[in-house]
Amino acid sequence: QVQLVELGGGLVQAGGSLRLSCAASGITFMMYDMGWYRQAPGKQRELVAKITTSGVTEYGDSVKGRFTISRDNPKNTMSLQMNSLEPQDSGVYYCKATGIGLIVGLDYWGQGTQVTVSS
Repeated sequence: QVQLVELGGGLVQAGGSLRLSCAASGITFMMYDMGWYRQAPGKQRELVAKITTSGVTEYGDSVKGRFTISRDNPKNTMSLQMNSLEPQDSGVYYCKATGIGLIVGLDYWGQGTQVTVSS
């Protein structure tokens, strides 16, 4: 059974920091590109950051320079360090595992964790 469990969401004031983590089980973690997506009320889900199996990273324009994505393959975890948070960063943050190569198209999502940034 595949599980992606996000931890670390919460309420923080603007300018503050949060660290999200995603713990994966039931998959061969190192075979998946990993990513964070977020969805605010009334808006589409959008890419926050992603990291490939080889460690190449990509960030959404609104978070560049403020957020850092990382992964720890032996521990099957991915993290997102969020600094200088802004109210527009609020939303539900989802962890996604994207299969590559022979498992392309095999994708999994976590249940999401709420991040609220107060002004």
